[in-house]
Amino acid sequence: MKKILLKYMTDFTSLSEEEQLAISECLRIEEYKKGKYLLRQGELSAIKCYFVLTGCVRQFFIDESGKEVTSNFFTEEQAIPIINEQKQNDLSKYSLLCVENCILVVGEVDSEKTMFSKYPQLETMIRKMMEINLGDIQEQFGEFINFSPEERYESILKKRPQLVDRVPQHQLASYLGITPESLSRIKKRKKNKF
Repeated sequence: MKKILLKYMTDFTSLSEEEQLAISECLRIEEYKKGKYLLRQGELSAIKCYFVLTGCVRQFFIDESGKEVTSNFFTEEQAIPIINEQKQNDLSKYSLLCVENCILVVGEVDSEKTMFSKYPQLETMIRKMMEINLGDIQEQFGEFINFSPEERYESILKKRPQLVDRVPQHQLASYLGITPESLSRIKKRKKNKF
């Protein structure tokens, strides 16, 4: 599992192999079972972040009508930021739930600050990863606004095809902003084209 992290440190920093190993030894890696909440909507937001080594985590919220709305899925090699250091007493507006058994790196602000002061390049690496994540989110948001439901589904097939088989259809439909029935019709049309 740590090979994934070492890959990121090699790609985004010029840390020596010795420094990379020292950092990886300090990281907290936790296993979570399918169905485990990392955060619940309405709870005080924890000042933590996660990095997915294996598994899938769903971000969702319950809207005013009581309907679950999926806003993201995080899979291998993706960071799950919970950025609320300025608003520590705010209640979370969403939940994070393990859709599969997961192995995650768990980061906490206090330990991160210590690591950043000891290894400044680590902070640069995290910033670069967050910039990539933000770019991906902006692209997804733009597609959500500008694409038809069928185009959104085609984008998922192109960019994140593993989601189609890994998450329940009703959650994928919610993520695409459509009903499960509409998703079934889109899938059927795609199948009939081939």
